Amino acid sequence: MGKVSQTVISGHYESKAAVTLFSGDRLELLRTVPDNAARLVVTSPPYNIGKIYERRLAFDKYLESQRETLTECVRALAEDGSLCWQVGNHIGKDGEVFPLDIFIYGICKDLGLKLRNRIIWTFEHGLHCQRRLSGRYETILWFTKTDTHIFNLDAIRVPQKYPGKKYFKGVKAGQYSCNPLGKNPGDVWAIPNVKHNHVEKTAHPCQFPIELVERLVLALTNAGDLVIDPYIGVGSAACAALLHGRRAAGADCVPEYLSIARERVKLVINGKLKRRPLGRPIYQPGPNDRIAQRIVRDQSQMPLPQSLFATA
Repeated sequence: MGKVSQTVISGHYESKAAVTLFSGDRLELLRTVPDNAARLVVTSPPYNIGKIYERRLAFDKYLESQRETLTECVRALAEDGSLCWQVGNHIGKDGEVFPLDIFIYGICKDLGLKLRNRIIWTFEHGLHCQRRLSGRYETILWFTKTDTHIFNLDAIRVPQKYPGKKYFKGVKAGQYSCNPLGKNPGDVWAIPNVKHNHVEKTAHPCQFPIELVERLVLALTNAGDLVIDPYIGVGSAACAALLHGRRAAGADCVPEYLSIARERVKLVINGKLKRRPLGRPIYQPGPNDRIAQRIVRDQSQMPLPQSLFATA
């Protein structure tokens, strides 16, 4: 873990605190943060679908609450800072899908922000839908205030697919053509979501994987910078920030979640937090692994014809 100025966990915003975990409404916390104090605001807000930690609102009222939050976040964001809003879909009572990133984009444009990337976070597991295709991705909208934003690409490079590839003509013929530090990870990120068997699983039903936030922290901040998560939940963003020598501040209205966040932060400070390591390949069962086998007991359980699957 990188060094922070002090390993202090505060209940109210203090510039010298390594971590602020505020018990209460996100606006109460944000209004105590000075202008331009945060290098990164990163969060996954409630989707207004009736989870236990949110009160379902009329959709226009929900968007207005998001505008209030975003307005305060933009005020607290440094001129060279970034705002990352990770959202999925709001599902209407009749099953209609409302892609939240479309609505959030309009609000952020009204606030003067510039979209730098629409990052697709894809994962393999989740709710199995019956009347539509199962959702297996969500979106991170990365905005900046200005064109002078921090972007540390080398900190998040991933292994090259063809590290031995060379130029075949020109003055560089015979030389390796790829960056030896790795390649740009692109704007589609495959990172497992936090389900029941995930090492990071807590009581929160919709928590961030730390790895997802780590990439944003490393790319968009420097050591010692402040990272704010206005809907901090069980503290994954705070853990990601602390792991790399940044400070963190966030709020939540559920005491149980903040208690878990506090314990996780303490584990980070003591070097004992169990987490999925940044960059670990996604597990793929081999053809002989038991979990990949299917026992056919009757005709109704017969596998689909092999011709439906690609063989190349």
